[in-house]
Amino acid sequence: MTAAGALVLPAIPDVPVDVHRGGLYSPADLYDTPSYDRSLDARAYAWAQKPGDAEAELAKTLHDHAIDQALQAWTDRRHLVGVMGGHAALRGEQGYDAAARLGHLLGATHVVATGGGPGAMEAANLGARLAGRPAADLDDALAELAATPSYRPSVTAWADSARAVAGRFPTDRETLGIPTWHYGHEPPNLFATAIAKYFRNAVRESVLLEVCDAGIVFLPGAAGTVQEVFQDACENYYADEASVAPMVLVGVEHWTRTLPAWPLLQALARGRAMEPHVHLVDTVEEAAALVRGG
Repeated sequence: MTAAGALVLPAIPDVPVDVHRGGLYSPADLYDTPSYDRSLDARAYAWAQKPGDAEAELAKTLHDHAIDQALQAWTDRRHLVGVMGGHAALRGEQGYDAAARLGHLLGATHVVATGGGPGAMEAANLGARLAGRPAADLDDALAELAATPSYRPSVTAWADSARAVAGRFPTDRETLGIPTWHYGHEPPNLFATAIAKYFRNAVRESVLLEVCDAGIVFLPGAAGTVQEVFQDACENYYADEASVAPMVLVGVEHWTRTLPAWPLLQALARGRAMEPHVHLVDTVEEAAALVRGG
């Protein structure tokens, strides 16, 4: 085959993932066994935690490059809006339900992208997935999920409840998750219909912000969400007017007092092309209206 001009990709032994895969993951790909501990996702995380030799590092690089290519193809001709928020929100909590309502509102007009993990990310993917269904269906799904609030102590039970909800409320709506095995102790949620999972978190962070061409809504979160706010702000700060995407922070108390990122963001935006595209609101309904009207 080589003599005939074919490019033969080398096999790398003892790697649980296909480093040359041609598409994004589905929930069924990552949760490929009834028990999470034996799933592809868990095996990949365990492998990633081992001390790596040169072949292992090459495998991670090749895999993430393949995911980059697949994600670029997937996002082509789709308009994505990002929802960023804390991983710690529990099913049944007010913050989780609000993120789900936000995803439901945004999913009516856009493809919703998140970091692909639990908490607010799962909720937004859930809401977006059910965007074509009545709000009452979302309420029923949230009530059912609340019986298993967290992936602790059992990821398997948490995943089973999500699988049951997805089966009960079928939909053809698309939604994207971009998680990382760097935070592999936080399992990917099953409500993202397409999953771009990376080994390298730095690559994943920049890609997640880059694909959200319709803007990003930032729900209350901690260090990771603050990092995403200012990483996105830096891109908008140097962008020309045509390239600026809306930034909407939800939660006046959170972003002005608990973690006062808003005053700095507002000062940073002053006089720049991004200034009219930076917003602080108190409800997810206000946030959705800003994005959908932009």
